[in-house]
Amino acid sequence: MIEVLKPGLLTTIQDLGRTGFQQYGVSVSGSIDPLAHKVANLLAGNESGAALIEITLTGPHLRFHGQTLLSICGADFSPTINGVPQPLWKPLRVDEGDILRFGTPKEGCRAYLAVAGGIEVPEVMGSQSTYLRAGIGGYRGRALQKGDRLTVGTPSCLAKEMSNELSMNPQTDWSIPYELIGHARSRTIRIMPGNEYGHFQKESREALFNQSYTVSPRSDRMGCRLSGPSLQTEAHRDMISEAVTSGTIQVPPDGQPIILLADRQTTGGYPKIAEVASIDLPRIAQAKPGDELRFAPITHEEAQGLYLQRERQLRELRQGISLKYV
Repeated sequence: MIEVLKPGLLTTIQDLGRTGFQQYGVSVSGSIDPLAHKVANLLAGNESGAALIEITLTGPHLRFHGQTLLSICGADFSPTINGVPQPLWKPLRVDEGDILRFGTPKEGCRAYLAVAGGIEVPEVMGSQSTYLRAGIGGYRGRALQKGDRLTVGTPSCLAKEMSNELSMNPQTDWSIPYELIGHARSRTIRIMPGNEYGHFQKESREALFNQSYTVSPRSDRMGCRLSGPSLQTEAHRDMISEAVTSGTIQVPPDGQPIILLADRQTTGGYPKIAEVASIDLPRIAQAKPGDELRFAPITHEEAQGLYLQRERQLRELRQGISLKYV
């Protein structure tokens, strides 16, 4: 069991999302940084989609009631266990009564804490993800609060082997390949033209690629709001709402683009100037208010190739961990 001593700014339970219900207006939700989510779970001996804890900007303080294996991936919020600094992107072991604290944010916006066995919360529409706007999923449909107690599932055999090794050798001699996770630190976002790209003024299309945009403090799990050069269409057009997805870049009447994220609406009526390549969604997830983003073009074929390459790297990571502890 995990006891919440301090909840942090926005700490929720997430899996990889609630799929199959968008036609009913139900958001997918799920972790905003799917790469950090998957790697964190693999390092904790879980299936990649297991429910874990997503932490935004300011982390929680947690007490563990029982020995377990965990990992922390994504943003660096200076984690400590009983006051001792801990590394990211590696398996960690905690014992009965240990306290995990997150301190000063050093880099990134969202961290992911996976615990062996996953966080046990009821499924809603086939998912354990928290959808805050509807108050469903996760822990009672809300962000974690002081005094909450989270139940942890049964660790896998792999997690038990990893934990046993850490008890004998606390300093693991391996880490995640930089080529798998290092690209998430870049603030250049690769995009493809959206359905209404050609409807925007030439000056706006040029500004999108030649100038930078700043992440607004108004950003949330629904969308990353940007401030920068105004993007304007050639003329006003009445639009029928169309399906949108994570990475869709919509432009409302004020001309300031919004990159839709996990808690996005299921359809949108604003013109869509571009779509973010899925390989770069972690870069959006880790961009905090005040960070500058730049956009670069990419073809569909290039984006698909990079996505398949990353999936191969994740499979190789899973196989490597399994073989190490056979």
